[in-house]
Amino acid sequence: MFSQLASAFRILLVLTILTGLIYPAVVTGIAQTVFPTQAHGSLVSVGGRVVGSSLIGQGFARPEYFHPRPSSAGGGYDASASGGSNLGPTSARLMNGTTRKDDKGREVADFDGIKDRIVHYCLDNGIAYESSVPLDAFKGADGALDDAKLIAAFNDEKAPLVFTAKAPIPADAVTASASGLDPHVSPANAEIQVARVANARGATEDAVRAIVAQWTERAWLGFIGEPRVNVLELNIALDQKLPRK
Repeated sequence: MFSQLASAFRILLVLTILTGLIYPAVVTGIAQTVFPTQAHGSLVSVGGRVVGSSLIGQGFARPEYFHPRPSSAGGGYDASASGGSNLGPTSARLMNGTTRKDDKGREVADFDGIKDRIVHYCLDNGIAYESSVPLDAFKGADGALDDAKLIAAFNDEKAPLVFTAKAPIPADAVTASASGLDPHVSPANAEIQVARVANARGATEDAVRAIVAQWTERAWLGFIGEPRVNVLELNIALDQKLPRK
């Protein structure tokens, strides 16, 4: 019995050293030598300061930048709370959004919903649309659209707001990824945003489009995955090559 226990203990000790110390050390050493950037999280630096990771999406809202996919990670783009909305395609909450009352009793947007995102995407990028009710009816005192009013109108059971874009909207422009941290947008999404970005930077659309093309990643090996554009890296390139005038 004791000889069996001794053999088992020796095997445990050898495997612990092999798989718990030697193997991780070798793999870490190879990674640090062959793939140093990836091993450190694919961090992106500008002027010696880390501004993000090429693997993790972050929010951009200003007109001179390309905007990422919507995010359901925490309060949005929260790398510590990666996740999707877990809502299915038949979910009224996913399509119409929901509201809640804040601590002052005001109605505010709780979950924006795809229809609300389509409205903002059309307005941000100059896409023609039809609306059953003029959007001015949903503006707040500051003149900006009130998302809570829009969401309430979409959820109106008697006469719901009908808003239709007159051009195809890329799915990734109004839906979040499963992780909520997708750093890429589709080339179609980026193309629609070109005019807005060019106008905000005082540049030509062709100049912006050329930079987009430079940062468009092709399918791996030509057939694995889809073409995509890394939003963070694209926006950094824009600041370097086409700073806002």
